Amino acid sequence: MSLREWEAPAVGDTVSRRTEMAAREALAGRRRGIRAVLPFLGPAFIAAVAYIDPGNFATNIQSGAEFGYNLLWVVLLANLMAMLIQSMSAKLGIATGKNLPELCRQRFSPRVVTGMWIVSEVAAMATDIAEFLGATVGLALLFHIPLIVGTVLTGLATYAILMLDRHGFRPLEALIGTLVGVIAASYLVETLLSRPAWGQVAYHSVVPWLGNSASILLMVGIVGATVMPHVVYLHSGLTQNRIVPRNEGEARRIHRLETVDVVLAMALAGLINMAMLYMSASVFHNTGHQDIASISTAYRTLTPLLGGAAAAVFLVSLLASGFSSSAVGTMAGQVIMQGFVGFTIPVWLRRVVTMLPTVIIVLLGLNPTETLVLSQVVLSLVLPIPVIALIKFTDRRDLMGTLVNSRLVAAGAVACAGVIVFLNIVLLWQTFGLPLPFRLGA
Repeated sequence: MSLREWEAPAVGDTVSRRTEMAAREALAGRRRGIRAVLPFLGPAFIAAVAYIDPGNFATNIQSGAEFGYNLLWVVLLANLMAMLIQSMSAKLGIATGKNLPELCRQRFSPRVVTGMWIVSEVAAMATDIAEFLGATVGLALLFHIPLIVGTVLTGLATYAILMLDRHGFRPLEALIGTLVGVIAASYLVETLLSRPAWGQVAYHSVVPWLGNSASILLMVGIVGATVMPHVVYLHSGLTQNRIVPRNEGEARRIHRLETVDVVLAMALAGLINMAMLYMSASVFHNTGHQDIASISTAYRTLTPLLGGAAAAVFLVSLLASGFSSSAVGTMAGQVIMQGFVGFTIPVWLRRVVTMLPTVIIVLLGLNPTETLVLSQVVLSLVLPIPVIALIKFTDRRDLMGTLVNSRLVAAGAVACAGVIVFLNIVLLWQTFGLPLPFRLGA
């Protein structure tokens, strides 16, 4: 494992500088308990935003409305997979000082790298469609403005969020963490108002159910919306130079503390996702509104069922999700381009370019929620590529040193990749109209 020299942050970066100084004190054993953990919290919360983006709203609401509580087990499974994969991605950045795309460019042939870059950019665009559409729809419904105006406002808001990065990593982490808190608080309110059947929630969280071809599509969408390829790349970039280890002991200590960050952030994201689905199951499926297939319809149906306050809280959470996840998507796009092809473009230009598909969708009048669900399926199809590359690199002792995957972690990662590939094969099998070799439950 190559060790890197630590450099003090710029004097102007006061908050980030204090965070790094506190992290050094924790590594030296001068901070204990929660005070030792706090400086390392942040990267996973940025990554977690992608797990509660508007694509999750679309797939979870549609799943709950159509199939009740039955697909909660998929949400739980996808979140456990995300926890493992994001922990591995964070560990890769800590151990190597490089992000996943950079290692791919160094270790794979130019032809393979070019293919991976193109596919990853497609995934980043599919991600941005979901995030932009979600915030745009939220603005349109909350303030009664045209969708195209909402698109422009979303672009400006996310660009303003990204500009915080000029002041160091901590202000951006703090803002995005706050937006995650807004989403969590919103769904706490929705839970209290929707009064789900907790026995059903507990049962269907652990008992698998396959259903029919429509449920399979939503299962793949849930996995694609939860375990997202662009943040598999991004998380390694967030940790590669944040707190640089000066020896193997520090690397292990940083990894342990970053694991706390991952567990807390991903557990919160998982609870929010489950709340989205069981709220939809309780409010829509159990009241005869199984045909709720769009965010707009969900909002309008919530008003008479739970009242205007519940509908407004729903839209606030959607806006917080759209703004924060769109900013994170742009950050991931920069890491993908810089890592795979060695150059970057200005943030404003990437923001404009990635807005274009959403603008086209709005101008063509396509159904936003159907587009959101399909974008998540695209993400699931792309997902095996970064996951397999991540497994390959984190299994190499010459790259990872003492942070190389244990046998248990390696087995879990291979199992995750297997589940993703299996769901994709089933989806493609159905897409071509072929009969499944097994019988789906009723």
